[in-house]
Amino acid sequence: MAGRINDDDVKAVRDAVPIDAVVSEYLQLRNAGGGNLKGLCPFHDEKSPSFHVSPAKGLYHCFGCQEGGDTVDFIMKIDHLSFAETIERLASQAGITLRYEEGGYTPGRQQGERTRLVEAHKAAAQFYVDQLDGPEAEIGRKFLAERGFDQAAAQHFGVGYSPAGWDHLTRFLRGRGFSDQELILSGLSQDGRRGPIDRFRGRLMWPIRDIAGEVVGFGARKLRDDDNGPKYLNTPETPLYRKSQVLYGIDLAKKEIAKTNRAVVVEGYTDVMACHLAGITTAIATCGTSFGEGHIKILRRLLMDNAGSEVVFTFDGDAAGQKAALRAFEDDQKFAAETSIAITPGGMDPCDLRLAKGDAAVADLVESRTPLFEFALRHVVSRHNLDTTVGRAAALDEAAPIVANIKNSSIQHESAVQLAGMLGILDTQFVVRRVGQLARWARERGRDGQTPSRTPRRAPAAEAPPQPAAPRGPALNLRSPAHRVERELLKLALQRPDLVSPAFDAYGLDEFTAPPYATVRQCIEDAGGATAADNEYLPRVIDAAPDDTVRAMVRELAVEPLHTRRDPDEAYAGVQLVAVRLAAVNQRVTEIRGTLQRLGSHADPEHLAAVQNELWVLQQYGQSLRERGYGAL
Repeated sequence: MAGRINDDDVKAVRDAVPIDAVVSEYLQLRNAGGGNLKGLCPFHDEKSPSFHVSPAKGLYHCFGCQEGGDTVDFIMKIDHLSFAETIERLASQAGITLRYEEGGYTPGRQQGERTRLVEAHKAAAQFYVDQLDGPEAEIGRKFLAERGFDQAAAQHFGVGYSPAGWDHLTRFLRGRGFSDQELILSGLSQDGRRGPIDRFRGRLMWPIRDIAGEVVGFGARKLRDDDNGPKYLNTPETPLYRKSQVLYGIDLAKKEIAKTNRAVVVEGYTDVMACHLAGITTAIATCGTSFGEGHIKILRRLLMDNAGSEVVFTFDGDAAGQKAALRAFEDDQKFAAETSIAITPGGMDPCDLRLAKGDAAVADLVESRTPLFEFALRHVVSRHNLDTTVGRAAALDEAAPIVANIKNSSIQHESAVQLAGMLGILDTQFVVRRVGQLARWARERGRDGQTPSRTPRRAPAAEAPPQPAAPRGPALNLRSPAHRVERELLKLALQRPDLVSPAFDAYGLDEFTAPPYATVRQCIEDAGGATAADNEYLPRVIDAAPDDTVRAMVRELAVEPLHTRRDPDEAYAGVQLVAVRLAAVNQRVTEIRGTLQRLGSHADPEHLAAVQNELWVLQQYGQSLRERGYGAL
């Protein structure tokens, strides 16, 4: 049975790894105000960022899909890890040695499956790197040198060599304590007649890393004529490696992609190397598969669907390259970014181009890009006989939808005019109207919940985070002023308890009219109140929550930006405190007036006087709150 990780070590790991640093490995974050950050949610598709991160609280929350939690929750969900695997990974990053209870720690027996597979790949990557220096790998070093890559380039990208023998790596990893079952599951070994043998033998090896920088697979290039395998052999699908969800070079390119709002998609490992060495450090490549939806999701999180972002595809100018470009254009609508294409001259890929003409030629290739829709448009038009009326009409039928799907409305209009010229149609406005009609139909289909339209993007509202489409827990009328101000006060109590204590702790549950908010208020009380806030205050409040729904609401309130354009201060906090108290007083006044009306003139005089006295006291208190504000609390 796996040992339990020591609680103090778990806490040390949580404290040591900042949540914004972890989340930034997967998506681009930008300032959301109030010390918070925001980005596109990695757990659901969205156009405007509703995923908020609070570095101060160590929490994240998506106001779109309602996912939320701390650093550990984020890693568990995004990488599908167990709790123990997540703590082990974060501990490794932070340099923390974990202690295990219930009998101590036995490597290989108590670590999670994914962690073991990652460690096996890490060891294999170093093994391959070490082999590249040996006599047998001379053929691999020669291959790299002929393509313009020196030893430093090989080291930078972690290129290695797999020995030609049957089981060199398998025996090495066995010696490191990995079982045959783990080696087969990882894809590093495969079944042979007498047991596991190496999957990769006598090949040049590229480690394929995920966006967090962990090795999850390998790409292997054939070097010898007697190798009957394919030119490139990749890791098979494993619990770690899914070729539709990895991009070679993403670990090296992600920061520059987020910084420059541009990604350059090339076709191979050596192309990525050539681009990076030529200064195009945003280059990435797919791994033995075409560019697809899983890859798009990775880039969208880094580009944040910024209207000014761009994805540049590079393809050879041959028929296969053109086919690949058109396939990429089919996915163009899934990007908010503009998509462009750079056709390499003479059928050369970026690696060949760099070798033949130098680094500057590779940079010039990217700068010479043209919009992908223009390429698709020219390709479509070229298939028709424009010398005939029928040919021009057919070309218009096929090309007009391409123009209608252009994101930028002004470019769409200009391109419609250009299309008319390309087709030789004198009535330019006819083509413009046709394109406009198709664009409107696309927008209407999008509003009806059908195929998404390619409408121009609008900037998201900056005043407040979007409300969840399907909130969990009891339904709330958030348009109620009382509920809105209760929410704001609870946010202050969780985010800035120093501004509302000790007054907040004197507030009763009955002063929070929304039941879920009253429950959160109870959690704060059970955690010792706002006055007792310290470094463990928020975790105590979360632990005091009775169920997952309330825990999710606490995290949400702890992350949601406050509704003030300036830094919150005691004056702002006082306004919220007074508003909640005054709302509670007004509600009680209304209730008492109803009681008096029911009692009528025949009620017991003593009881009637007591009710009237309570009403008078509350009315006076309400008047004092309105006039003196925080001073009347």
